[in-house]
Amino acid sequence: MTTTLRPAGPETRGADAERFRPYTVCVNGRPVGGVELRAGGRLGEGVGEIGALFVAEPDRRRGRGAVAALAAEEVLRSWGCAVALASVPPDAEYALRLAHSLGYAERSRHMAKDVTGPPAALPHGSTARTLTGAQARPWLERGHRTYVDAVVAGGMPPEEAERRGRDGVAALLRDGEPAPGTAMLGIDHDGEGVGFVWLRTDAPPWVFNVEVAPEHRGRGHGRTAMLAAENHCREVGCAVLGLNVFSANTTALRLYASLGYRTTARHFEKRLL
Repeated sequence: MTTTLRPAGPETRGADAERFRPYTVCVNGRPVGGVELRAGGRLGEGVGEIGALFVAEPDRRRGRGAVAALAAEEVLRSWGCAVALASVPPDAEYALRLAHSLGYAERSRHMAKDVTGPPAALPHGSTARTLTGAQARPWLERGHRTYVDAVVAGGMPPEEAERRGRDGVAALLRDGEPAPGTAMLGIDHDGEGVGFVWLRTDAPPWVFNVEVAPEHRGRGHGRTAMLAAENHCREVGCAVLGLNVFSANTTALRLYASLGYRTTARHFEKRLL
């Protein structure tokens, strides 16, 4: 039995060298599943993504998925990709085992929480206030450095990490101020600025960044920042709040789990070159 990929549609190209093409997974020419491949664009130069990989039930548990994934990696290599990304639902046990067996390492997780209900009381002495772009600038710089350090540790070239970090922040500002549908909140404790949270409240509501000043860490201010973010979402009518957390940040993972956030997707990567 030979498992191969057959183009299921034309390749499309977009800005920033973006490429996309769907494929049919075939066994001896017989369609048994599908996969979508993407590279460049929002992913970054030299980065590809394997998405929507599936094998129909009658052909599962025969190694078809593993061979299809390896074939997809070869296509990405031919596109010049040095890194492959893949996302897996948390309850997809076979897909999780497949990712690990093929050498993929978990990079980050998406988590979400239902934030309907009454507002949460902040700890005694803690308050949250809306910040201007100028007031938030030191926190944005801290967040940028945290992001760059994390993705460089995961294998991204420093220059690419710097560019993506700066571009990501710039896209969410309008003339230096938070863009419509976003909010920057400063967390004060006993009158001193100790933390910061930046979130989006349009679709989908999302936490971009949570920062606690190094000298104030370990005192529960990260939890306070998240409670403030959830309260802000309630005020503007959001029902669910999501976030991304790097898998190596075990402290943050424990915090979010303790607050009731559940994992909605696990994101993996693998070096191809």
